[in-house]
Amino acid sequence: MQLIKVENPEQGAGRVFEIIREELENGRLNVLGLATGSTMIPVYKKWTDSDLDFSNVTSFNLDEYVGIGSDSPNSYAYFMKDHLFNRKKFKETNIPDGMAKDLEAECKAYEELLVNNPLDIQLLGVGENGHIAFNEPGTPFESVTHVAKLTESTLGVNSQYFENDEKIPETALTMGITSIMRAKKLILLAFGEKKRDALSKLLEGEVTLDWPITNLLKHDDFIVITDLEL
Repeated sequence: MQLIKVENPEQGAGRVFEIIREELENGRLNVLGLATGSTMIPVYKKWTDSDLDFSNVTSFNLDEYVGIGSDSPNSYAYFMKDHLFNRKKFKETNIPDGMAKDLEAECKAYEELLVNNPLDIQLLGVGENGHIAFNEPGTPFESVTHVAKLTESTLGVNSQYFENDEKIPETALTMGITSIMRAKKLILLAFGEKKRDALSKLLEGEVTLDWPITNLLKHDDFIVITDLEL
């Protein structure tokens, strides 16, 4: 694990930008795993304000809520269009379909796409309870793309972002831990005191199901960017 200390999220976004630019320039970035949430907003703004060219890059998002259409401002599909896809052209973009009639079939199809298009880089945030994507505490490390039931902790945190009084779904489609770990490089961003417990558990070095973030320690190329003194 490589730990990069920055002063603030904007500086963190700058470090991600440098990594992405270098990988693009050297032809090593063809498939990119993307994440959503407030942590990623300055990252994507840095990209859209630049001349980075993603026209030969295929993207895969980590997750999506079940039962919310892509036209809803609360969907991750809407978030990605608003913050990145409407401003940067990608070769192809992929997000799990939370409106699929057969959710299990959707998960299987998405996982097959991931297997056939190995991720060069996966961007990650982390939940206050240590969840990665929507892999909540207790999720088996061998999990692949699946339907996840969200914990009360996650529901409580994420409900603040919901607009128009739409009720936050209790389930989501998410890449599994194994799906994430197959990426060649992982870049995790964690800013602010609310992420201290999760990062502290990571730095303790014990891999435990209680804190999904700790499984990332098994990865050969894992970068953590944070503004916390740890």
